[in-house]
Amino acid sequence: MKGTYAIGRAPGGAALREARLMSVLDFLICGGLTAAGLVLSYFRLRRRGVRSGIRLGAWSLLPLAAYLTGTVTLITRISSAVAGFAGSFVFSPKTWFGVVLAGMAAAVLLASGGIPLPGRRRGRKANAVQAGAQGATGAGGRAQIEKGTGKIAKPGKRGAPAAADDDLGDVEEILRRRGIR
Repeated sequence: MKGTYAIGRAPGGAALREARLMSVLDFLICGGLTAAGLVLSYFRLRRRGVRSGIRLGAWSLLPLAAYLTGTVTLITRISSAVAGFAGSFVFSPKTWFGVVLAGMAAAVLLASGGIPLPGRRRGRKANAVQAGAQGATGAGGRAQIEKGTGKIAKPGKRGAPAAADDDLGDVEEILRRRGIR
């Protein structure tokens, strides 16, 4: 008996007593919610029918099931951790300096044109291709770009289909016969 301690004298004994008290309190709350729900489900069964009463009875069993599986303890720990984080976040000048710094970084990034996307063309080449694309259109109003060079082809006649657009030539011919084009 020399190495054993009573709960009151053991290191961390206050925490153990508090955990037991919380466990009893959790049981009383969850058991009370389950009991109240079962009583209400009985009255609902009488008024609205068996199906409605059984459904409420099933929902009423969930608080006691949460206590027995330890989910209530988990939820208590998570909410305590979130509250502790929020408290340290709100009252910490270091944290607010970090928030301000992140906001400044986002503002500078947006002012510089944002994040470059991999598929986007950059620089003068893109502007030249876009400017040339407005004048050089082939059959169907699309820009004709020469393969491999990135340069715009010279505009062709509006009615003459391009060699690559043989299928579209048939469509244009049908449209002309019908008087649409």
